[in-house]
Amino acid sequence: MDSVLHTRGRIGSRTLLVTTAALPLTGWAVHAVALHKQLAATKKDPLTGLLRRDAYTARARRILARHGDDTVLVMVDADHFKAVNDTMGHPAGDAVLAAFGARLTAWAGPRAAVGRLGGDEFAVVLELPADRRTQCLEQLVRMLHTPVTLDDGRIVDVAASVGAATPGVLGTRELTILQRAADAALYDGKHTGRAVLATAAHVTVPSVNGRRAGRPGTAVWRRAA
Repeated sequence: MDSVLHTRGRIGSRTLLVTTAALPLTGWAVHAVALHKQLAATKKDPLTGLLRRDAYTARARRILARHGDDTVLVMVDADHFKAVNDTMGHPAGDAVLAAFGARLTAWAGPRAAVGRLGGDEFAVVLELPADRRTQCLEQLVRMLHTPVTLDDGRIVDVAASVGAATPGVLGTRELTILQRAADAALYDGKHTGRAVLATAAHVTVPSVNGRRAGRPGTAVWRRAA
């Protein structure tokens, strides 16, 4: 009987020792999960849920390297966004940006790189074979031209300009070059309600601070992020 009690006592001590030793590990695990969530949050824009510029850039380059000519880079600018802020207030403007973020995410899918580069400027890099590009870009334009309903019931008419670039057409997978070309194509189609696919000529369009240079005396308004 004493032997049984002794054995049980021994097992109980070991169990207690293991359990006690596990407590710090559990604490570290919880801390690690919380830290991971915090780091993930810093990669995303809090308003739209889209990737911030650095996180978007890293993911976009991986997609370009993996899928090559089947990849499309899309630049999106909200049209008349300043007017929304001025006439309906900044909360309405924020709601429009959040809606655009949700629509871009739904359109591109979970494997794409979808980023808010700043203000009302967005970028997407995704795998999209050539035989589907025209149809999918037309679908995106329709989505971005669908009115946004605010929490108070007001309806905001919205629109966006869309430019796209592909490695196959431009002969490069370099993200910076593709973005510059897509941005130039976007401005060619500004306020037309159609997406414009960049050609090699769009690569040479002059730009200022990464944005296409306007005509002399023309200022391009940008909202700070």
